[in-house]
Amino acid sequence: MGKDVEAAEQGQFQAKDYQDPPPAPFIDPDELTKWSLYRAAIAEFIATLLFLYVTVLTVIGYSHQSDSNISKDPCNGVGILGIAWAFGGMIFILVYCTAGISGGHINPAVTFGLFLARKVSLVRAVLYMVAQCAGAICGCGLVKAFQSAYYVRYNGGANMLSDGYNKGTGLGAEIIGTFVLVYTVFSATDPKRSARDSHVPVLAPLPIGFAVFMVHLATIPITGTGINPARSFGAAVIFNHEKAWDDQWIFWVGPFIGAAIAAIYHQYVLRAGAIKALGSFRSNA
Repeated sequence: MGKDVEAAEQGQFQAKDYQDPPPAPFIDPDELTKWSLYRAAIAEFIATLLFLYVTVLTVIGYSHQSDSNISKDPCNGVGILGIAWAFGGMIFILVYCTAGISGGHINPAVTFGLFLARKVSLVRAVLYMVAQCAGAICGCGLVKAFQSAYYVRYNGGANMLSDGYNKGTGLGAEIIGTFVLVYTVFSATDPKRSARDSHVPVLAPLPIGFAVFMVHLATIPITGTGINPARSFGAAVIFNHEKAWDDQWIFWVGPFIGAAIAAIYHQYVLRAGAIKALGSFRSNA
């Protein structure tokens, strides 16, 4: 009996063999002939549509409930905390639902970061981004259809730089916020951790959702929190007022810079990708 327990304990703490998966091809034309690519793009479209529908509807609903012209109670509605929960909670749900099909990106910045890390090909990355932006537009379109009375009054839930903040502050908030999100994505989905610890893939959507939640708490007062170019673009397209387009570049440039920094930090600093590549080069010389 004692030997059985000892053997079980040794097996429990023994690390599994691990090898880094090969990088995705930069361009893979063969992908265009596979149904799995289009199935994944459809999953990204639907997930982003649902994400925008629920979250923008939450923003508009809170704006209406807390409107001082309608209610004398400033605490009406879900508040900033509730909005942050809506965004983080929806990401948790949708990543959990779509991770096995498309990887659960639901964000062009996440797709861009994974592309830079050679986790997805250029073909897949571009198709995902198009699907995400189209899904965001459709999701915001549904919000406008169901909340036409309040949609324009409350700016369509569009991201805008808040009064009192300059463009540099807004850009910095988007860069750092997206870095937190994409860094969490890399850490939570690291295949090395999956090989060492079997519960990591199951829990991966949870830290990603919490990252979105925490970033929203910090940056809603500054930019309304973008960190997702599709979310900002879809809301701007449907709202289509000059105010929504004035600072739209912040919600693209900031997230893409933040995603690039996260990809470089995780792949080449934490995972020592550059050192591994140098060692491989020397061993082949």
